[in-house]
Amino acid sequence: MNNRQGGLRIWVVLAFVLYAGWYWFSNRSVDPLTGETVMIDKDLSPDQEKALGLQSYQQILQQERPLPADAKVSKQVEAIAQRLIAKVPEVSDALAAEHGMQANHVEKSFDWAVTVLQSDQVNAFCLPGGKMAVYTGLLPVAQNADAVAVVMGHEISHALLRHGAQRMTRGKLEQLGQMAGAASGMDQSTLQTVMSAYGYGSALPYARGQESQADELGLMLAAAACFDPREAVPLWQRMNQSAGGKSTPEFASTHPSADTRIQRLQALMPKALEYRQKFCETASAGMH
Repeated sequence: MNNRQGGLRIWVVLAFVLYAGWYWFSNRSVDPLTGETVMIDKDLSPDQEKALGLQSYQQILQQERPLPADAKVSKQVEAIAQRLIAKVPEVSDALAAEHGMQANHVEKSFDWAVTVLQSDQVNAFCLPGGKMAVYTGLLPVAQNADAVAVVMGHEISHALLRHGAQRMTRGKLEQLGQMAGAASGMDQSTLQTVMSAYGYGSALPYARGQESQADELGLMLAAAACFDPREAVPLWQRMNQSAGGKSTPEFASTHPSADTRIQRLQALMPKALEYRQKFCETASAGMH
């Protein structure tokens, strides 16, 4: 009986492993904006993502305190957003061309909108489908429009790179792993140990990788939209200070340390300034 149960268990685990392997391989593709292989469930369309993004946005607007659209700060943030959005197609084409590919222009289906939320949070976000928010707590840390543009460019990039869809797909694989673990008779504490080791060994570096991708694309967007990309470095220094060595501000807590981030942004600066020269119509008039 036990042998039969053991044999059945092995078959069940094997079935899970084979399905997970098939799922992993069949949903892989190369992102033209980064040139990297990503995993996005082929059944998850940008329209479905957009619907989920809209749902989340409506919930957030009910829970938070949105400023009126005609408030001075709302108009300023809206103007920054519009400049960034206008440059998405050409920056996407330029980055895809660097990898010998064509951009897929997911932004064509986006219904862009931006709201300023009255809150001390040092944060901003852009959901799949282009719904954005900037928290008033970010503005004193950002100090200027260039730095706000760097943050918003970063957030827009998460949506353009379909990072949400990638995380959902990865979540499905994690569930399969947990189900396989449970089917194999692994006890709960062992399963938790395995999942936390997976978190440190795979999930966290993966999240840091997404942040670095969004940093690069966001910096190019800000530069192309005639903002000064060099403001990204002092911005991250201030982000680090505002954390006060305690808890990191929410926006900044998405994994790479401020030092790593600053080094990477400095390395990207020549490319960002090239993008500014190439795509910013007023660049010839000098930095402003």
